[in-house]
Amino acid sequence: MKAEYINPFLEAGHMVLSMICGIEPKVGKIYLRTSPFSANDLIIIIGVTGKIKGQVHFLLSKEDAKGIASYMMGGMEVKELDEIAVSAIGEIGNMVMGNTSTIYAQKGLQIDITPPTILTGDSIEISSKTPAISVPMDLERFGSMEIVIAAIEQ
Repeated sequence: MKAEYINPFLEAGHMVLSMICGIEPKVGKIYLRTSPFSANDLIIIIGVTGKIKGQVHFLLSKEDAKGIASYMMGGMEVKELDEIAVSAIGEIGNMVMGNTSTIYAQKGLQIDITPPTILTGDSIEISSKTPAISVPMDLERFGSMEIVIAAIEQ
């Protein structure tokens, strides 16, 4: 996948996480993931169709997700990932992908996204038939997140 197709995901991720979490996320070294790959405790999965087809996965630990959800809910401590906390975390993925879609549209490329699906559990393994590019992000006081783009350009 070309850098010009990956950059909108990075731009949108940085913009949303800065705005929602009040942080300055830092992108780590981007790398190619081999399939199958294991994931953290929580995965937000959003499907993509149009110029790019596939899925985008947002990988977080439960502790990092609880910290972000607490911040999103006005500082109320989230002790467990209940329905409201999971919904808040899913909205982060939805916002990143919505902004990614807007950036693509400004470049004349159309993509559509599915509503987020959130998986939680231990030892989650994901298989993908498309190449998966992983973008680690340091989220300062909230730990880290990986954005895994398992998609191909059409």
